[in-house]
Amino acid sequence: MPLKFFLKLYARLIVLTALVLILCLALFWGVNSVRSQSWQEQFPGPMMRWLASVPAPAGHYKWLESFYDFRVISPDALTSVVQERLAYGQVVALASTLGPEVLVQKIGNDAVLKLRFRDVYRDVSEATALIVRSHLSGLLPQERDAAIERLSNAFAVQLALLSDAESLPESAVLERVSERGLSYYQASRYSAAEVLIRLDDGTLARLEMPEPFNPWAWPVILLLVAVAGSVLAGALLLLLRGVDHNLRAVESLAVRIARGEMEARVQAGESQLVSRLATAFNSMAEHIQRLVGVQREMIHAVSHELRTPVARIRFGVQMIEDCDNPEDLQKQLNGIDGDIQELDELIDEILTYARLEQGGPVFALHESSVTDIVHQVVGEQRLIHTKVAIDAVVPAEADVWALSDVEPRYLHRAIQNLVGNAARYANDRVRVTCQLDEHTCRIDVEDDGSGIPEEDWEKVFTAFARLDDSRTRTSGGYGLGLSIVRRILFWHGGQAFVARSGDLGGAKFSLVWPRKKVEECDELLKQ
Repeated sequence: MPLKFFLKLYARLIVLTALVLILCLALFWGVNSVRSQSWQEQFPGPMMRWLASVPAPAGHYKWLESFYDFRVISPDALTSVVQERLAYGQVVALASTLGPEVLVQKIGNDAVLKLRFRDVYRDVSEATALIVRSHLSGLLPQERDAAIERLSNAFAVQLALLSDAESLPESAVLERVSERGLSYYQASRYSAAEVLIRLDDGTLARLEMPEPFNPWAWPVILLLVAVAGSVLAGALLLLLRGVDHNLRAVESLAVRIARGEMEARVQAGESQLVSRLATAFNSMAEHIQRLVGVQREMIHAVSHELRTPVARIRFGVQMIEDCDNPEDLQKQLNGIDGDIQELDELIDEILTYARLEQGGPVFALHESSVTDIVHQVVGEQRLIHTKVAIDAVVPAEADVWALSDVEPRYLHRAIQNLVGNAARYANDRVRVTCQLDEHTCRIDVEDDGSGIPEEDWEKVFTAFARLDDSRTRTSGGYGLGLSIVRRILFWHGGQAFVARSGDLGGAKFSLVWPRKKVEECDELLKQ
C-alpha cells in the first residue's frame, strides 16, 4: 500500500473519530443537561409537596431556615414561565451561584416556598430523614407502623425500623448517628443512599432513598452507541458507495471486453484504491488486446508463410514421379529436405515469438559474462558467414563490468539474430561493439550494407514485417527475428532500437539493458 494513500486514509480516520467523539460529547452533555434538570425537580418533589401541604413549615420544622435557607417568597419575583409551572403544581429547580434553588407553590395560597441546596441528593436525603424523625419521635411504638407506611408513600422512600443486630450498619455510621441523630452513608457514587435515624427513645430506623442521578445510565449509553454507530455506518456507506460505483464500472468494462470490445478502458475515479485497480485492469486489457492482435497477425502471417514451402514440397513430390534418372531424383529430394528444414525453422521461430509475446519464458536472470556471450556469437557467425568480416570490439574497461544479470540463452539468441541479419545484408564487414559500465550494458551491431530507411526503423521490429518481398530461403527470413530480439530485451528490462551506422554506413542495431536486475523487471517476469 502506498505511504501517501495510507497517511491520507489514516488522517481521514482520525478526523472521523474526532467528529464522532465531539458529536458524542455534545450529545452526552445536552442529554444529561436535560436529564439533570428534570431529576433536580423530580427527586425533591415529594419532600417539597409535603412542605407545601404543611400550614406553617418554618414553625413546624425550625431547622429548615438554618440548614437550607428556607424562605417564603412572592411569585411576582419570578418569571411568567416559572409562575405558570408552579401554578400547575410542579416543582421548579433554578440554578444559582450558591447552589440549586428548589421552588414549590404552597397549597391554599400563592406563596412560594424556596429551599437552597449545596448537594441536592444528600441535602434532600438528610432533610427527608429529619422530617421523618420529627414525626416518628412523637408517636407511640404501636402507632409507628402506620406512620412509617404513610411517610414511605409520601416521600417515595423505603422506611423501616431496625429490630435486630444483623441489620445494623458499621460502627462508624453508628457513632455519627449517636452524635447527630442521623447518619448519611452511600456505598458508591451512583448507588442508593441510606440514612440511619435515631428516634427520641433510641429506636433506630433506616431510610433508603431512590438512586441518585447517573449520567451514565444505560439509555444514555445506548443512545451514544447508536449515534456513533450510525455516523460510522454513514461514513462507511459513503466510502463503499464510491468504491462500489467504481467497481461496477470495472465490472461493466470486463463484460464489454468479454463481448469483444477490446478498446474499452476504465476511467480512473477519485478513489486511489479503485484507481490502482483501474490502472491494472487497463494494463491487462491492453495486454490482452495486444495478444489478440498478435494472434490474428500470426494466423494470417503463418498461413501465408506456410504456403510457400508446402507448395514447393507438393511440387517436388510431383516432380519425383516424373524423374527418370537418379540425379534428378536426388535433386528433388534435396529440395524437399530443404523445404522441410525451412518449415522446422519457421515453426521454431513462431513458437519462440509466441512464448515471448504471451508472458515471456521462465526467465531466471543470473550473473553471466556479456563479453563471453558476444565472443561466442561472433565466433559461431564467422563459421557460417565466411565471406563477411565479423569483428568484436570489446574495450579493456568493459571487461571490468562484463558480469550482468541476464538469461544467457535468450541473450545469445538476441545477439545471434542481429549479427546474422547484419552478415546477410552487409557488403564486407560487420562490427559488434560492447559498451559496459556500472549501471548499463549496451551492444551495437553495425554493418556496411545499404542500411534501413528511417521511416522503416520501427517497422522492422513488427512481427512478420520484411522490407524486401523475397520469399526465398537465402535472403528474406521470416520477419520474426527482430521481434524476438525486442521481446527478449523487454523481459530483461531494456530496449532494442535501430539507427544508421556513422562509421560503416549501414544499419546499426543497439541493445540496452540495466546491468543489475531491477524490481520492475522482477515484476514483469512474475506476470
